[in-house]
Amino acid sequence: GKATPGEEVGVLLCDVGDAGSLATMARQTRLVLNCVGPYRFFGEPVVEACVENGTSCIDISGEPQFLEGMYLKYNEKAAEKGVYVIGSCGFDSIPADMGVLYTRDKLKGTLTAVESFLSVKSGPEGVCVHDGTWKSAVYGLADEDNLKKLRKRIGYAPVPVVGTKLKKRGFLFYNQEFKEYSIPFMGSDASVVKRTQRYLHTELQETPVQYGSYVNVGGLGSVIKLMLAGMLFLLLVKFNFGRKLLTKYPAFFSAGHFTKEGPTQKQMDGTSFTMTFFGEGYSEGQDPQSGKPNVKICTEVKGPEPGYIATPIAMVQAGVSLLEDAASLPKRGGVYPPGAAFSKTKLIDRLNKRGVEFSVISKPEV
Repeated sequence: GKATPGEEVGVLLCDVGDAGSLATMARQTRLVLNCVGPYRFFGEPVVEACVENGTSCIDISGEPQFLEGMYLKYNEKAAEKGVYVIGSCGFDSIPADMGVLYTRDKLKGTLTAVESFLSVKSGPEGVCVHDGTWKSAVYGLADEDNLKKLRKRIGYAPVPVVGTKLKKRGFLFYNQEFKEYSIPFMGSDASVVKRTQRYLHTELQETPVQYGSYVNVGGLGSVIKLMLAGMLFLLLVKFNFGRKLLTKYPAFFSAGHFTKEGPTQKQMDGTSFTMTFFGEGYSEGQDPQSGKPNVKICTEVKGPEPGYIATPIAMVQAGVSLLEDAASLPKRGGVYPPGAAFSKTKLIDRLNKRGVEFSVISKPEV
């Protein structure tokens, strides 16, 4: 029952180690969807080939160092060529980035702060992810110091805090809304949303939204298991020998959640996600620079299994939006996070029609 490509869909072979093959590939299309990670090892040659040959490029990276490194190296060249390089167009980080913009657009007034909480539900078969994502996390955490240096080189303009400052939560806290424990989400969502908000503020003079990203982890038993696994992971990731162990035996060190085989069809069919956004801000006519926020809103992004069903939906619809909503993209080419690129397009409408659904849960009165 699976769809198969028609005869008109060809196959081109290319290799990230062969610049000529990538250039030949890039010259034959307007848009490349790059699905091959970890991007810190395999991503840049594709970006370079696309920018050099005037072709736009989308990826599904959740690796801040790669995403921001590509901005530093290729933003100006992409702008000159009039092409768009748009990172993190999968589960990392379209639900978060577009979810914040959706929440902003649905609030009557000025949204100034949002917290999101991710819940992943699985069937009896449990949840499983391919070890490519595991490797990205291992090498990303090991190289955190270089990410700080990279950001200093970029020299980001500070994002002003508008309204009451959003308080950072602790590493572990009990969430009354969901009746379970939550921790900060370790993915790229917070950094991607901040880049989008910086762009919208500096380029379009829109009010920046503060953002906190969290994931619900369950009851006390789940917390204890997670903390023990987390401490072992953080210890091993600091050493070359430890990283080799982690990448060689992903299933052992992740209690079966990451494997070299990836999820089974049953695991994918039984898994779904919900990302809930709690926003606060100021009603129309109220000055966000004075007084406390006086309006709240709760929105939700729901979808199927995140890594292998929701991610391709998000990536393909981002690609369709880039091609068909061209007039609504930023006027200048460049390297963008998804919210910056697609804030004026029909991407959310396209996602809603294909099973990644954005909705308002409540709009509390002033």
